[in-house]
Amino acid sequence: MDKSIIILGASELQVPAIVAAKKNNIRSIVVDYDPDATGRYLADEFYEISTLDYNSILELAITKNVDGIMTLCSDRPMKVVAMVGERLGLNTISVETAIAATSKAEMRKALAAEEVPIPGFCIVDSKHEFCNAIEQFAMPFIVKPSDNSGSRGITLVDDKTYALEAYYYAKKNAMDGIVLVEEYMSGDEVSVEVFVEKENIHIIQITDKLTTGAPHFVEMGHLQPSKLDEASKNDICKVARAAVKALKINTGPAHVEIKFTDKGAKIVEVGSRLGGDFITTDLVPLSTGIDMVEATLLDALGEDVNLQKKKSRMAAIRYFSFNRYINFSNDVISNLERAYVNKMEKHEIESSRDREGFFIVSGDSFDEIEEKIEKVNNSIL
Repeated sequence: MDKSIIILGASELQVPAIVAAKKNNIRSIVVDYDPDATGRYLADEFYEISTLDYNSILELAITKNVDGIMTLCSDRPMKVVAMVGERLGLNTISVETAIAATSKAEMRKALAAEEVPIPGFCIVDSKHEFCNAIEQFAMPFIVKPSDNSGSRGITLVDDKTYALEAYYYAKKNAMDGIVLVEEYMSGDEVSVEVFVEKENIHIIQITDKLTTGAPHFVEMGHLQPSKLDEASKNDICKVARAAVKALKINTGPAHVEIKFTDKGAKIVEVGSRLGGDFITTDLVPLSTGIDMVEATLLDALGEDVNLQKKKSRMAAIRYFSFNRYINFSNDVISNLERAYVNKMEKHEIESSRDREGFFIVSGDSFDEIEEKIEKVNNSIL
């Protein structure tokens, strides 16, 4: 295929996109502020440019006469993707959609306007507004930054004595200075992996989530497909579709996070990009055979995509916590699709950056998955 694409980011997260471009004979032009980013050595061309530097990326896109622009699992570059796409007539979401899908404040407004089920919320940008807002919420409630990801800045407040501490923690992690106070939703948490092709919304997979729980709710595991009953999954898919429509995501991937409460499915967040945490790069291909990375790449170039399900299996990822001695025997390694260990000095998990590693397994049944996970856990002291 005689085409070229700009990929925003050269970290490990973006490597699957660079590999997919090479596989499809598409010239990859990759940018990242980090001169030693992993992906630079795989890219056809690499430029030391921040993924948020719109003017430099636009100039590069014009100079190289590219056919598309994309990023994989990162929220922040999506606005640049959309701005360049609108300016050059490329196949991207709109700037309006990119803003609504990266600012939780704007997202809440857009979803509320279309009556998509969401928790009660209040948007604040000062201590005074925050103190007034929390009087409207029953305990416990959630405090989080408007524009960050990876569970950074999120706190469950169950004692108002610590409310201001939660506010300052969220404010520190809010790049736009905006903080959200939200009703706490109790229930099973899932994500819905979605792909929009020519405005047709395809539900690719539903992923069950395992988190640390309060106070920061960092994701420590994912399982596909969801073990919820069919009625619950149907409600989840209905709400996910409504959210994608409300945010006007008319092309490419979406990652929709949902809590299934006693009142049904409610939106946690929506990303107009692939789900991270190896959900779409690894788990989806293992459980369905669908390559969402390749689909995202081809969609960005205006090409047809293949979303045909090729298999029906189970796949899971589990993350490591701290102070664990890991000794994988050959028997354990033979059960793994992939694993990574990175010992860290920190002893509390406050965000996804604090996890020490992971392992991925797959199987033909949930029992097989659980057996493989147990084997790995038994080798961790």
